[in-house]
Amino acid sequence: MDKQNSRFRWIVFASVLFTYLLMSSQRTAPGLITDQVMRDFSVTASTIGLLTSIQFFVYTGLQIPMGVMADRFGPNFFLIVGAILTGLGTIIYSVGTHEIVLFFARILTGTGDATIWVNMVLILGQWFKVKEFVRLIGFAGMAGSLGFLMATVPFAAWIDLLGWRPAFFSVGMLLCLCGILLYMILIKKPKQLYAQPVVKNKIHREKTMVTLRRIFSNRQAWALFLCHFGIVGAYVGFIGSWAVPYGMNMYEMTRSETSQLIMIGMIGALMGAPLMSWLSSRLENIKLPYIGVHITALLCWTAFLFFRGIPPLFMLTMLFFIIGFGYGASALTFAIVRQSFSIKDSGVVSGFANTGGFLSAVLLPSIFGIILDYFQESSGSFGNGYFYGFFTPVIFSMIGLIGVICIKEKRKEAERRSIEN
Repeated sequence: MDKQNSRFRWIVFASVLFTYLLMSSQRTAPGLITDQVMRDFSVTASTIGLLTSIQFFVYTGLQIPMGVMADRFGPNFFLIVGAILTGLGTIIYSVGTHEIVLFFARILTGTGDATIWVNMVLILGQWFKVKEFVRLIGFAGMAGSLGFLMATVPFAAWIDLLGWRPAFFSVGMLLCLCGILLYMILIKKPKQLYAQPVVKNKIHREKTMVTLRRIFSNRQAWALFLCHFGIVGAYVGFIGSWAVPYGMNMYEMTRSETSQLIMIGMIGALMGAPLMSWLSSRLENIKLPYIGVHITALLCWTAFLFFRGIPPLFMLTMLFFIIGFGYGASALTFAIVRQSFSIKDSGVVSGFANTGGFLSAVLLPSIFGIILDYFQESSGSFGNGYFYGFFTPVIFSMIGLIGVICIKEKRKEAERRSIEN
């Protein structure tokens, strides 16, 4: 029986995407309990910023190595281990009694999270034909945004019902069970269904260091790195750390009300990817609409400075939606990767570009936390701290705009030749 024509491939699809949804929710879920962790563990804003950053730091550092290992040794094992590591990290986070334990838990979670995207793409490529894969990869991206969305109002309600420790513990257990489920679906069951031996063609591979050296010296790759740096990290870094405290401190919102605000941003992200992909396809141009996205995101972050960190509530809602929309449109980065690079390089370049996005997500929470601590100590108020803190995403967005402007988009003939290759 052929994998790509079997009904079982849809079970693979559903199980992998459900695991991705849960794993992506744990990137930003700790942001819902920032104030509680600060109170329970008596830690500063800088410590919280570092705690948030450490997961993204691990995720970022493992993107390129994970792509290399998955390509050479297969994706199934790494995805299963990643789900279990994310689950164990979440469980340890829920029972931690010291900030050192929390740091260790987030390192485990980041390690597990680093496995999901690259391996999921490879697994779907094995089980689905090319036309199906192109159509379904959009749903995979939406699953990640749904995970972020789940870590807003639904998870905030779960925390209010159970308390933050039982809520995180339950998700951790569910992720461990997903790891076991993935073993049954990706390894055990296929051995029963497809018992015939698989002959692997030997492919001459370029040495890893040679590939990396060539990519790191490529101006287009660096433009994509900077482009993703500006559009992804400013949003993910803020949402995952300071968005909830910001709403509660500056607008006197409840945790549930603030999570609803974040949810609006997530809805924007869900809409951004398909709409901007459709628009780029209609215009037969990726760069121009993507420049528009970056300019709009920059203007939105600048609006926070214009209003001294406290824009009117109705405008705040619009800003979160538009910035979230821009984050969803970041899928265009990988459309440009596919257009600009050959198949044998696209995986490494995708990992390199993704590293840029999550590097900014590492830096922003810590920088923001340091600024908040400084103004809290000097004036006893978070107001000025949030105002000056918003300079960070503004600067990051400027870097992203420079990156997208520096991108060189291939013309139709070159693109046609690239697709044929």
